[in-house]
Amino acid sequence: MGEIREPLRELIDCGLPQALEVMGERWAFMILRASFNGLHHFEEFLSELGIARNILSNRLAKLVEHGILRREPCADDRRKIEYRLTEKGFDLLPAMIALRQWGQKYAHEPVLEDPVLVDEQDRLPIGPVSMLSHDGRVLDHQGLNMIRRADIGRRADGTIATLAGEIGYDDVVDLSSVKRAAR
Repeated sequence: MGEIREPLRELIDCGLPQALEVMGERWAFMILRASFNGLHHFEEFLSELGIARNILSNRLAKLVEHGILRREPCADDRRKIEYRLTEKGFDLLPAMIALRQWGQKYAHEPVLEDPVLVDEQDRLPIGPVSMLSHDGRVLDHQGLNMIRRADIGRRADGTIATLAGEIGYDDVVDLSSVKRAAR
């Protein structure tokens, strides 16, 4: 995948080991999934997930510590605590959906999803999570390359590619706004 390889022993210079440090075990994902499904209270997580109390307490604390969930007093009973997704937590949704779709595709037994995840506007099933180029092209593993930061935008033929607009190379791109701006 490219002209150079990542230094695989260097854990600091890659986001994957850092993400796995926080989310790299089953219960963290199950709690996150439950949060996306509207659970907020310790007892709800406990009964719905069938998780041991001490493990749940530990995982919730870790998700709060890393800013994925936040603790808030309940509006109707200030003695109770709610766990709410933060923006950082909501940003994990595409990764969760990609893992879910992968699991459905490669499960030993066919997975007949019910309820079905749909887009709100048309109420049709969502498409597969994809890797997109800066201009919205869908990429597969053959469309990826690993280069040095200093060579960003330098094409293989030596010409220079530029972005239209003020999007930085490390920014998360809202594809719909990019497409609207291109019209």
